[in-house]
Amino acid sequence: MPRSHRESHRSDRIGWLRAAVLGANDGTISVASLVVGVAAAGAPAESVLLTGVAGLVAGAMSMAAGEYVSVQSQADTEQADLARERQELASQPEHETEELTAIYVSRGLDQALARQVAEKLMASDALGAHARDELGITDTLRARPVQAAMASALSFVIGAIVPIVTVLLAPAGRVAEVSSVTALLTLAVLGATAARAGGAPMVRGAVRVAFWGAMAMALTAGVGRLFGATV
Repeated sequence: MPRSHRESHRSDRIGWLRAAVLGANDGTISVASLVVGVAAAGAPAESVLLTGVAGLVAGAMSMAAGEYVSVQSQADTEQADLARERQELASQPEHETEELTAIYVSRGLDQALARQVAEKLMASDALGAHARDELGITDTLRARPVQAAMASALSFVIGAIVPIVTVLLAPAGRVAEVSSVTALLTLAVLGATAARAGGAPMVRGAVRVAFWGAMAMALTAGVGRLFGATV
């Protein structure tokens, strides 16, 4: 009796992993950059903290709104495609059977078997078969706007909490330096974690994310020192 084995693939993680990493990275980079820039301008600790909290709230709402609008557009397209497919199945069932048959032939089945498979699947769930094999729409990958918006906002908040806590704990006069180091370490951990979850080299992922975070904070710190205005 052949031994069964479990296969572990990472492609099914792409959707949630992208949203989670994007949100957390954006939260850390955006709020840390704001904090560093305002602190570099010489603002008092209360103003730096207020800036960080405002950045967290605004950023979380922006992420939620942007993700919702984007994913809702995808959902609208999916619904329109399904409605069109449902109409075609009702008005041209034979044509739709031939269309599904051709898809299976292109995947390697011979004509007779492909026709048999198409007829069998359409007898069970015609719309589901065409949604999956013709349109590429599945329950697993289907657009879910509300879930995407909530996940993006939550991950942004989680990432943004780090620089805010740093402002609360950092010594007065060293907020910019401590926030920069803490944010870079956080970004490196996020990058390494995302790389590991996706099966990519951890060091490369950590360096890539930390590099862009360092660029963002360096630019905002430069702007803060250039203008040197307290807010």
